[in-house]
Amino acid sequence: MAAYAPKNILITGAAGFIASHVANRLIRNYPDYKIIVLDKLDYCSNLKNLNASRSSPNFKFIKGDIASADLVNFILITESIDTIMHFAAQTHVDNSFGNSFEFTKNNIYGTHVLLEACKVTGQIKRFIHVSTDEVYGETDEDAVVGNHEASQLLPTNPYSATKAGAEMLVMAYGRSYGLPVITTRGNNVYGPNQFPEKLIPKFILLAMRGKPLPIHGDGSNVRSYLYCEDVAEAFEIILHKGEFVENRPFNDQRYFLNHQKLKNLGWSERTTWEEGLKKTMEWYVSHPDWWGDVSGALLPHPRMLMMPGIERNASDVGVSASSSVVNIPGHKGMVVPVLKSNPSTQNPSLKFLIYGRTGWIGGLLGKICEKQGIAFEYGRGRLEERSQLLADIQNIKPTHVLNAAGVTGRPNVDWCESHKPETIRTNVVGTLNLADVCREHGLLMMNFATGCIFEYDAAHPIGSGIGFKEEDKPNFTGSFYSKTKAMVEELLKEYDNVCTLRVRMPISSDLSNPRNFITKITRYDKVVNVPNSMTILDELLPISIEMAKRNCRGIWNFTNPGVVSHNEILEMYKNYIDPNFHWSNFTLQEQAKVIVAPHSNNEMDASKLKEEFPELLSVKDSLIKYVFEPNKKNFIA
Repeated sequence: MAAYAPKNILITGAAGFIASHVANRLIRNYPDYKIIVLDKLDYCSNLKNLNASRSSPNFKFIKGDIASADLVNFILITESIDTIMHFAAQTHVDNSFGNSFEFTKNNIYGTHVLLEACKVTGQIKRFIHVSTDEVYGETDEDAVVGNHEASQLLPTNPYSATKAGAEMLVMAYGRSYGLPVITTRGNNVYGPNQFPEKLIPKFILLAMRGKPLPIHGDGSNVRSYLYCEDVAEAFEIILHKGEFVENRPFNDQRYFLNHQKLKNLGWSERTTWEEGLKKTMEWYVSHPDWWGDVSGALLPHPRMLMMPGIERNASDVGVSASSSVVNIPGHKGMVVPVLKSNPSTQNPSLKFLIYGRTGWIGGLLGKICEKQGIAFEYGRGRLEERSQLLADIQNIKPTHVLNAAGVTGRPNVDWCESHKPETIRTNVVGTLNLADVCREHGLLMMNFATGCIFEYDAAHPIGSGIGFKEEDKPNFTGSFYSKTKAMVEELLKEYDNVCTLRVRMPISSDLSNPRNFITKITRYDKVVNVPNSMTILDELLPISIEMAKRNCRGIWNFTNPGVVSHNEILEMYKNYIDPNFHWSNFTLQEQAKVIVAPHSNNEMDASKLKEEFPELLSVKDSLIKYVFEPNKKNFIA
């Protein structure tokens, strides 16, 4: 069997004792592997444990909790993780008696979050789960052969019970979803940087202070011990050669394992008990300040110790306690987006996934959902990255997807003429990606498109009242932006799960928004005077939400009925907003000399939309009701 060669490894709990030794070893021995380490820096973690790796180019540290599904999915996708070594856990048996729910949350739920993320992304080739020998319970004193991998699990305390529960989940995901999982069950590990609550460091600390060691029971309890570097080497071998398996109140008297299977892979213990204990003692003598004040660890029955100074001591590597990102000098930080989820109070059966959070229409859609009590979240994935879209849908589980993302150009569509690949990537490839992913998941996609794909022609002359219908073939290719939108609209016809809404020259009551058509033309030195169909967002965007509820599909001219010219709008602006406002006109020919690409001018037939929503106002009436009347008293003294 050829050795497995990972590329991007995620190590959870890597600021802890065992995982830090494993991480440092892999980073040191395999410079071609990219090692991402994730740790929430809990009571028994310390970033100092990773000091040896800080300067390595193949190392990145992220502060975070494995129980955060958003974070875990984001890391797997953006870092292209193919291998997970899962060490993160709440440990220490005594602590589990006083805070058992925390152990369930971290050890079971946290593991479940990781497994689900692996299933969703479908990119993990090896998942190594680190468990404990305590899942077997107590071993008979007269046993001559240790527990083997198929021995019955009989945990006897909350800690071991949660580790056994996590094992069951790992096994279930391996069998149900084909996830390539390996579970390891370890003995008591000891060595440098071990949290001082554990037996060996506590023994050394007390010996250094000349104090007796308090122990549980009569001192006859039996344990097997492994030195930390031997354990790290074992995990190195398991990573590359491991095979998948198809198939106290206080202290137990004895734990005893049979590790012949690991020996068969070529591993053997290198460090004798005497040698390992000597190395451990020497390390603690040389590093008295590693863990800060450890007085609490010397108590007979310590509780969950939040040792002061552990996280503060990490300030030299840029840790921010309030941040989800840790920046290590020489390494690029990671931005973890925070999603806003709005529980529905009126429409509990609806949940919208919206793309275009930073855009004008996307932002307005979110506000409408809030007002209507519709649960929604903004998508985090980029449209051109299919795996990110899949992760969004799996995480958010929407009933509808609203796509208001796309490249329109800043400050206007002329930008697209000099950025054609970028325009194609989002407007064509990205939109098709989203439509295809939605179709796979049985989701309706409301696609906010454009009506700037037509221009007046002999069959649709200016002033005739004959507008372009939904079935008409686009005839305007003067701008590259319009060309990409017409192209993708034609392809989207093959998707029966898409509702395409052709928006034109959008206008809203927010006259300070630079994307607002009224705001634009009031700032121009000169304007052309051409009648056009337009979209009054204050009236039509709520209609789009209703269309989603009705599961409308196909192409819709998403404009108010009728047309309005530039001069008519500016005349309204003067009458309602600024009586001192003046403007001048120029011809289309004169305009062509100052713009990079021609602009679309057309009338669109909105009769299909009007038939579905009879209350829909004409464009001029809608302008007065939704834009100019609401703003009149705000602008006129």
